[in-house]
Amino acid sequence: MPTNLAIDEKLLEEALRISGLKTKKNTVNEALREFIQRRRQKDIISLFGKIEMDESYDYKRERSRRGPRKIEDFLG
Repeated sequence: MPTNLAIDEKLLEEALRISGLKTKKNTVNEALREFIQRRRQKDIISLFGKIEMDESYDYKRERSRRGPRKIEDFLG
């Protein structure tokens, strides 16, 4: 979807240089992915200390029953 944005040229050039990516489009897309990932991590971190741990929970038993899972299974 074509979009016109007024992006700070200095920031974009620095991001392009630091990322090593070849195009501005790829640099902006990567920056957006990283932004989203960090915000989701921040949401998860905010839960630390708020969730009670079940001492009887056996994560190894649960892992073998269900198989490997992805973080996306837990995020909305």
